[in-house]
Amino acid sequence: MKKFVSLACVFTMAVSVLAGCGSAKTETKAETTGETVAESTAAAGGKLIMATEAGFAPYEYTEDGQTVIGVDVDIANEIAKAMGKELEIQNMTFDGALLAVQEGAVDFAAAGISVIPERQENMDFSIEYATSKQVIVVKKGADVITSPEDIKEGTAVGVQMGTTADFYCGDLGCDVKQYNKYAEAALELMNGKIACIVMDSLPAEQLVAANEELEILDAELFTDKYAIAVKKGNTELLDQINEVLQTLVDEGKVDEYTINHTTK
Repeated sequence: MKKFVSLACVFTMAVSVLAGCGSAKTETKAETTGETVAESTAAAGGKLIMATEAGFAPYEYTEDGQTVIGVDVDIANEIAKAMGKELEIQNMTFDGALLAVQEGAVDFAAAGISVIPERQENMDFSIEYATSKQVIVVKKGADVITSPEDIKEGTAVGVQMGTTADFYCGDLGCDVKQYNKYAEAALELMNGKIACIVMDSLPAEQLVAANEELEILDAELFTDKYAIAVKKGNTELLDQINEVLQTLVDEGKVDEYTINHTTK
């Protein structure tokens, strides 16, 4: 009987608290009516949280092992500035970043994300702001993979988990080896554990520059385009992101950011 009474009290208190929360939200909405986007969003929280995987130079990477920089970070800073918020970056695996967006644990993900039907089912995407070729990284002198035609069913290919290369090579029936970071795949390639790595051209150039045993084949598999991902149905945030992105693209800022981070 005591347990029943206690539960009844807890239920009553919970209803009261929820009613209070509902009133607070209504009041906040009423107070922000008529304000600018920056004023409204700043009052709503103050932080804009971005998920990324900082092993994808020049789009996101670290020079000191902690601070994340790159093209996507430059773009994200402009978005946060336009919204009157402080940017917070959460560095995680690529798959983890996509999952965080789907679950609403972060505001958006920017990590050289390609727009493909499988992802569009679970999240919404901004306008595309960058284009990249998918290339093949091999070990110098190995002669195992010499052209795109050599990537076929049974070929041991290294990819970053959850990327378009992962899907592409899987569809070809390759023996796909998934890695969280390209540095791990590079080590496996140099040790002969895989025949090649399929990845985006700009990060591939950075990877090869850091590993003299590797080279990029003079051919491409397909062209990739990047966009920013938000939780499904979050049209308000998506519209704000698109507005800033379009301005950056029109003014040539995205190209400028890319040049800055590829000439370091």
